[in-house]
Amino acid sequence: MIARAGTGWQTLMADLSIILFMVTASALSQAGDGSATRLPQPSPRAEPLAVWRSEADAPPIDKWLAGQSLDSRQQLSIVAHYAPEKGAAGQQAALAEASLLLSSAGAAGRQARLVVEPGPGGIVATLAYDHSAGLARGLLAEALTPQPKAEQP
Repeated sequence: MIARAGTGWQTLMADLSIILFMVTASALSQAGDGSATRLPQPSPRAEPLAVWRSEADAPPIDKWLAGQSLDSRQQLSIVAHYAPEKGAAGQQAALAEASLLLSSAGAAGRQARLVVEPGPGGIVATLAYDHSAGLARGLLAEALTPQPKAEQP
């Protein structure tokens, strides 16, 4: 008689333990923390197609935007960083500088998302395909809507 190793009740218990672990981990990942207040979710950000940084040798943002392809699916994001130790004064200075870039982008015909957050300092503008979900749904609905056929002469 040949006894096969690993076919006993130990293997069955190990398999059931793994299944129980997976189900518990899945349930915990979907469960909230129970608090009434939820932190706001960050806006979606995709890999940037083009990046502009506020450096001494950087071209003005309107000239940089003129050199980029114009696509309605792209989102211009202007992210201004400020040193957290400077507090509200640093935040206001970063916001003022970013507002100037925002108005320059608007003059160039681009709408932008403006983000002011703690960080190493400086401003970065990116072009990426990361419109919000609502805009993406609207674009998808527009693309799926049947277009009236042009009459042939």
